[in-house]
Amino acid sequence: VQPNAKKLVAYTSVAHLGFVILGIFAFNLIGLQGALLVMIGHGLSTPMLFFLLGMLYERRHSYEIDDFGGLAASLPIFATMLVFAAMASIGLPGTAGFASEFLVLVGAFMSRPWMALVAALGVIFAAYYMLPMVQRMLFNPLARRENSGLPDLNAREIGVLAPLVVLIILLGFYPKPVLDRMQPAASRVLELSQTSRLAPEFGPGGRVAAASDNR
Repeated sequence: VQPNAKKLVAYTSVAHLGFVILGIFAFNLIGLQGALLVMIGHGLSTPMLFFLLGMLYERRHSYEIDDFGGLAASLPIFATMLVFAAMASIGLPGTAGFASEFLVLVGAFMSRPWMALVAALGVIFAAYYMLPMVQRMLFNPLARRENSGLPDLNAREIGVLAPLVVLIILLGFYPKPVLDRMQPAASRVLELSQTSRLAPEFGPGGRVAAASDNR
């Protein structure tokens, strides 16, 4: 597992973008809407993780996971926020990550079931690399004396994180307004993609045109 927490969070972006690609190439409305929602959810949970790691860096000047341990006891508010952000990143039900990834998987299953099954395994792997980081940083024994007297998040820092928490939960339980807003654009994109895919068949030199000429 990557020993640097900041790099590990950066790698989660690659996993999220994989779901975006999967939703787009499902070539159906559900998959495309899911891909767009994944980008929104990713734009909430990943910055929250980076904010938290930056706040921790101000206190310990390190991103190395092994430099921490036992932070849940000394930084309870920080620990709560980090657990929430990690759960949102891996798609816990009730968060924006779950709603978006579920739509992508449904759209992919409608198009190519085997791709949906492979992507579902990716969700399990996301938990595999994210949860050990949380475990080691927050709940391992307090082995380093420097971690015992750290100040918890202040009001300013909580104020930065609170809107992200609200939006992640809101999109997790009620994504319909966002989905309704993006539906016309998503439908138009699908129409254009279908037109471009049919153009080689019906355009000059296409198989349909060639068949007509042969008659």
